[in-house]
Amino acid sequence: MTKNESTKPTNFIHQIIEEDLKNGANDGKVITRFPPEPNGYLHIGHAKSICLNFGTALKYGGECNLRFDDTNPEKESQEYIDSIVADVRWLGFEWAGDIRYSSDYFDTLFEWALHLIREGKAYVDSLSAHEMREYRGTLTEPGKESPYRSRSVEENLDLFEKMRQGAFDEGECVLRAKIDMASPNINMRDPVIYRIRKAHHHQSGDKWCIYPSYDFTHGQSDALEGVTHSICTLEFEDHRPLYEWFVENLPVPVKPRQYEFARLNLNYTVTSKRKLKLLVDEAKVNGWNDPRMPTISGLRRRGYTPASIRNFCDMIGVTRSNGVVDMGMLEAAVRDDLDANAPRAMCVVEPIKLTITNMPEGEEEWFELPAHPKDESMGARKVPFTRNLLIEREDFAEVPPRKWKRLSPGEAVRLRGAYVIRCEEVIKDDSGEVVEIKATFDPETKGANPTDYKPKGVIHWVSAENSVACEVRAYDRLFTEANPDADKERDFHDFINPESLVVYPHARAEIGLKTAAVESRFQFERQGYFCVDPDSTETHMVFNRTVGLRDSWAKMQSK
Repeated sequence: MTKNESTKPTNFIHQIIEEDLKNGANDGKVITRFPPEPNGYLHIGHAKSICLNFGTALKYGGECNLRFDDTNPEKESQEYIDSIVADVRWLGFEWAGDIRYSSDYFDTLFEWALHLIREGKAYVDSLSAHEMREYRGTLTEPGKESPYRSRSVEENLDLFEKMRQGAFDEGECVLRAKIDMASPNINMRDPVIYRIRKAHHHQSGDKWCIYPSYDFTHGQSDALEGVTHSICTLEFEDHRPLYEWFVENLPVPVKPRQYEFARLNLNYTVTSKRKLKLLVDEAKVNGWNDPRMPTISGLRRRGYTPASIRNFCDMIGVTRSNGVVDMGMLEAAVRDDLDANAPRAMCVVEPIKLTITNMPEGEEEWFELPAHPKDESMGARKVPFTRNLLIEREDFAEVPPRKWKRLSPGEAVRLRGAYVIRCEEVIKDDSGEVVEIKATFDPETKGANPTDYKPKGVIHWVSAENSVACEVRAYDRLFTEANPDADKERDFHDFINPESLVVYPHARAEIGLKTAAVESRFQFERQGYFCVDPDSTETHMVFNRTVGLRDSWAKMQSK
């Protein structure tokens, strides 16, 4: 990583770092870490943490470690690890050194657990899980000491070794830190630091059948890696005294500090990994990378760019006050990015046949249109104009409403970048549905609008013969309610948007998109921003709608 030229503090974390650097703390080093649990795919909330941790290290010429908090093998998998690695890199960040795992430190953590036992600061407890909950107390009442709390050092060492050897069943006993059962902070009431889990671990295999808790692992892993600023979300604020207690009572090489910031809460979605996994397991969505999901891989598949997500994280800032961010801000971030960087194209989503009767059969005229109207460096694209064209079904009205600016019988419109046409005849099937529009074009109206001839509107089009058959997937917000968790009487499933995905299987795009690469992004003129989906093949292109040209949800809410 290279140091950013600007080190001006932009949030309270950076102010703390500026003060530390000014006072010569940590030998002038800034080392952060991003420590995800590999028990699911990362979501937009994790993107904020990634940008903060990696961005902070980059800004101050420091380092950021990628460390997997892999202390729960039953819920973890290599699939999740691979997806997290891909997400971090896609967002544009690289970690210092090798990828790290908390499991790398299991031997050291075990020795430090023995250290606490020998110091009389940890004991093996044989209470059942139910009994432990009863002994723990409440927010207003202190807990009670376990009857096993007074076991001798020798007995605890013996029992802990038997735990390690697999002599006990899961849940039969645990190792707890001996702190204070009367503490007003429940996290300090003799927390569990080791439990029995007879499960295969994706990194350490079957070496261990006991695994350290997150609280026992996190701070010590930070210390072993020399982390100077351990940045967490606010739900870990009450865990900070425990973080510091372990650091003070163990022979750690350095003493990192923990700082908390507000997590990202986004409306019209859920970011609980448990609930996201439910949506996947129950097939409410098509996998973790479904474009309706708030996962980083889902946003990527939908057409979001790394820059748009980083810009969004900058927009919302870093504070210590929890709040809810409007989905419209995220959509505005990608809309701004794509408006500047996505080339233009035409795609007819629901085609209706348009025959230009005064265009000879077999004749083809090519028009050159700008790839981007505001950026000449993107060059131009060519589209063929033929006798048989396709236009949007919604761009024609046999009986037009008031102020109609598209095509109707006897009226004229301009075909984008080509000619002005006039509807001369309408062909219907036996059911009365319009199946073909016959029109004539005015050869004098080629290119830009002449000053003396101004049709009511402009519509997009493609050649019927020389265009790309494709499928368009119009994605929208997954939930109809801004806060799907707010209703205590109804489940979040009840608010799934039935129109979050509408598929148009017979769309046609201009011919130049035939070889568009996966993840290529375009503005389909008058439609919105779209991305080439990985399901695309040489014979079947698939485009995902990223976002519309305007914030349609805000317009709906204002009605």
